[in-house]
Order: sequence, then structure tokens, then C-alpha cells
Amino acid sequence: MSMEHAARPTGTVGNNILTQQNFIKKLTWLMAGGMFVDGFVLGYIGMVMPAITKDLGLSLTWQGLIGAAALFGCLFGAPLGGWFSDRIGRKTMFTFDLMLFLICSVAQFFVSDPYTLFIVRFLMGAAIGIEYAVGWPLLAEFSPARMRGKLLCYTEIAWYFGYLISYAMGYFLTTLWNTHWNIILGLSAIPTLIVFIMRLGTPESPRWLMSKGRVAEAQAIAEKYMGKEEQDDVLNQKHDDKSHASFLELFKGKNLKGTIFFSTMFVCSATPYFAIGFFVPTVLEKLGIKDGFAGGLFLNMLAVAGTVVCALLIEKVSRRKMSIVPFAMTTIALLVIALVSNPTIIMLSFLVFSLVNAMTGTILAVYPGEVFTQNVSSLGTGFGAAMSRIAACIGTFLVPTIIAGHGVTIVIWATVVFSLFATIIAYLLCPETKGKKLSEIFH
Repeated sequence: MSMEHAARPTGTVGNNILTQQNFIKKLTWLMAGGMFVDGFVLGYIGMVMPAITKDLGLSLTWQGLIGAAALFGCLFGAPLGGWFSDRIGRKTMFTFDLMLFLICSVAQFFVSDPYTLFIVRFLMGAAIGIEYAVGWPLLAEFSPARMRGKLLCYTEIAWYFGYLISYAMGYFLTTLWNTHWNIILGLSAIPTLIVFIMRLGTPESPRWLMSKGRVAEAQAIAEKYMGKEEQDDVLNQKHDDKSHASFLELFKGKNLKGTIFFSTMFVCSATPYFAIGFFVPTVLEKLGIKDGFAGGLFLNMLAVAGTVVCALLIEKVSRRKMSIVPFAMTTIALLVIALVSNPTIIMLSFLVFSLVNAMTGTILAVYPGEVFTQNVSSLGTGFGAAMSRIAACIGTFLVPTIIAGHGVTIVIWATVVFSLFATIIAYLLCPETKGKKLSEIFH
């Protein structure tokens, strides 16, 4: 018998370890699948909007409402989903949001008026918000401390990849094959159905059970799905026997710092992302790039690259550096865009912005489970996501008006201020949680 074979765990212990390893891989894929669907359903809407406008005779107001319906839905779904998740458990909401997504995806095959389409897209946005509020905390609560950050980063890679695939698919289906917009919108039903079926049977978070004082149930699930070190960490978790967590808990004790930090990071990452989206086509035109799709595709590919870089570095570099440095680089890139007039330098700065802004978005996937106590983890995540959607709505509706009335420079300077503020908040409040068990962070 070789030493390698002899070193392998055998019997019940070996089977348990294999079960635990397979489970955390599966849970990561399930969460990544949900985020892929989230990105997928947002990526193609811009491509099909001209066809929807023509078929349904949409006014400018309706175009804006339908285009932003998912953002509005997320604004409401994230905090409500977080509240329900902390109240009734992660498991139920983790399946419910995909079921809602699936129903709405299928409904998109049949919608034929702007009112129904808005409602369907709104509900899909609500499901996206629930996914943010439930998925990140659930994965964080099961993950080993040594790889928690990396696993959470993988989910954000899936979001950007889903958006990229949807963006490209929407372009080819509308321009090359003239596919009807109902069919394009309804295609999200395929990945959603797959992920939904795979999520059936997902166990409840033992850390959530501990936060409710259900120790025996928590111990049984931890023994089946978690390693010995994580099992002990779950049992070391303190609980206060509260049946329900209050929204006000986000603004008390240790959670207050986490609420300010996470919400600021989410808002200040999303605001430049949506605001800059209106300026990029202008820059590309000045550089002689007539194909806006090609330019947008390239920038989206860079965003995917940024998420990969973050995933590769997250367990090698401190959490503080991974938060502060990308925001600082975003600030510098935006400052250069605001100050210079050379098209080449501006374009290079946009490329840097696309790369590092994706990194700031990816690090956001890591923090919810590390800055909020378990009894309000989903609620805190939902609150931060809702604040970011408010910023997204502002970027979607106000930026074009500001550009028309005051020029684009004021928008760029506003994004500089947002990014600089986030850099300062990250420096002052960002906790160092790399490699720490959750019980070490909160107790």
C-alpha cells in the first residue's frame, strides 16, 4: 500500500469528509447558478428594448419603467427577503426566490402588454433581491474559514459571466436571427429550472438555527455537512433565544459598523457603474469605435476578468487591502477621466475602471456573512442591496438629464466623490476577517 493511499481517510470518517467536501462544492455551484441567472436576466434587456418598444408602442416613460423594473423589484425584494430569511430561515427563501424567478421567466414567453411586462420584470427583480439577501449569508455560514472568501467570490464571477453571456446572446439573436423578444426574454427559464431543481433539499443553515436556540438541529446538520473545525465553531456560536430579529438590530452594537460599511461599499460601487454606463458610448464614439456592441462586450469581458482577479487574491491578500485598494484605483481612474482630454488616456482609464470596479463589486459578496451577526445577516445584506438599487435608479433616471442640462463632467466628478468616500469609509471601518472563524469575528 502506498503512503498516499494510506494517508487517505477510510470508513465512516472518510465518507463524512467526502460528503462534506461535495456538499460545499454543490452549495457554491447552487449559489453561483442563482447569481448567473440574476446577471443573465439583466444583460439582454437593452438589446430587446427596441423590438419591445415597436411591438407594444411604448412611450419614453414606459421604456424607462420596463428597463428599470428589475431594479425597482430588487429595491423591495432585498430587504423583504432578508427579513423573511432571518425570520423563517435561509432554506425556504433559497428555494422560493428561484421558484418565483422560474414562474416569471416562463411568463415572459406570453406577455403582450406593457403593464404585465412591467409586473413580471418587477417580480423578477424582487427575486434577484431575495437571492442577494439569502444566498451570500447561507454560503458564508457553511463555508470553512480558510476558503470562505474565495467561494463567495466565485458567485460574483458567475453574475458577471451570466450578464456577459446574456448581453452577447441578446445581440446575436436580435441582429442575426431576428428572434422575437418574448422568446429571448423567456430563455432565462432554462438555467433557472436547472438551478431550481438542484436546490431542492438544501439543508438549513446550522448557524441560523443556533441563532434561534435550536441547538440539536444545528448540531445534526453541522455534523453531516461541515468539517470538525466548523462544527465546533457552530457550537461555540452564542445565541440569545430571540425568535425574531428586529430591523433596528442593524443599527445597534456590532451590527451598526457593519451596516455603515457594507451599505456604503454597495452604494459607492453601484453608483459609478450605472452612471458611467451613460458616458461610455460617447467616449467610444470619440475614439472612432462605431460598433457600440463590440465596445460594450470588451468592457464586460474586462469586468469578468476583474472578478477572477479578486477571487485569486482574496485568500492571499488581507480583506482590508482588497477593499481599500480597488476603490482607491477606481477613484484615480475616474479622476483622470474628469481631468484629461486625451481620448487614448480616457479610454485606458475606462478600462482600468471596468476592471477594478468589478473587483469592488466582487468583494461585496464576501462581507455580508462577516460583518453582520447571524440573526440579522440576511436582513443586513438585503438592506445594503436595497440602498445600492436606489443608487442604480438614480443613475438610470437622473444622469441623462444632468448630462443634457449641465454636461458630462459634473457626472464624472460626482462619481469621483462617491469612490473617494468609499475609500475613506473602507480605510476607517473595514474589518480584517481573512481566515477567521465566524465565532471569532462576532464573539
